[in-house]
Amino acid sequence: MAAQEGAVEGCEEIGAVTAATKGVLVEVNSETDFVARNGQFQGLVKMIAQVALDVGPDVEKIRAAKVGNVTVETAIADAIATIGENMTLRRAASLEVGKGVVSSYVHNSVIEGAGKMGVIVGLESTGKTDELAHLGRQLAMHVAAANPLALDPAGLDPELIKREKDVLADKYRQQGKPENVIEKIVESGLKTYYKEVCLLEQAFIHDSGKSVAQAIKEAEGKIGAPVKIAGFVRYALGEGIEKQESDFAAEVAAASGKK
Repeated sequence: MAAQEGAVEGCEEIGAVTAATKGVLVEVNSETDFVARNGQFQGLVKMIAQVALDVGPDVEKIRAAKVGNVTVETAIADAIATIGENMTLRRAASLEVGKGVVSSYVHNSVIEGAGKMGVIVGLESTGKTDELAHLGRQLAMHVAAANPLALDPAGLDPELIKREKDVLADKYRQQGKPENVIEKIVESGLKTYYKEVCLLEQAFIHDSGKSVAQAIKEAEGKIGAPVKIAGFVRYALGEGIEKQESDFAAEVAAASGKK
């Protein structure tokens, strides 16, 4: 399968590269949107993502890796000197499956290979690769829109679950509900919470009448074998940096309709 590339536009850019059973995301920071739209910068991000596909997601190893006669770190320094703005490799992530595919989605392309967000999803299966890749892209689009915190409840941070239980319990204690009733309400509330934040339990953005788990089960008929999500990674521009949020769910749903 040929490598596929993408990059996310903004004051940071995210490059996504997949090749059969492997995929990577890298985020490279620039100081302004103007630089993020610069063709040389776009090429730099794609080159770094391709290097990460070969050497893995460790940022220091990526910086030290050779591209032709220079290291990635030197290539970044050369780009800084040419473009006149600072830029840094902020983070990287990778997924690999033994048998199956790693699919990607780059959100909101404004020019070829540029958008706001990158997602990779790993699917393990012995089924038809083309059908599996189609499902993988649909799931990557879903992850972009729905922003799940974990694959299922077992993958959630126990502290996060405890916090959610405490908030629910406090709410109904203030209403004077007895403890035995509160316990049942909290358990019901947690099930609703899991449907909001766990990938397999979320309503599938391409068909909200079924969950992601149900959609995968249905797709197995075309794929010809069981399918398991091995993992997913979602990078959005400015994570950890205070920025105005946009409605990615609506945007991705609209993009889905155009494909």
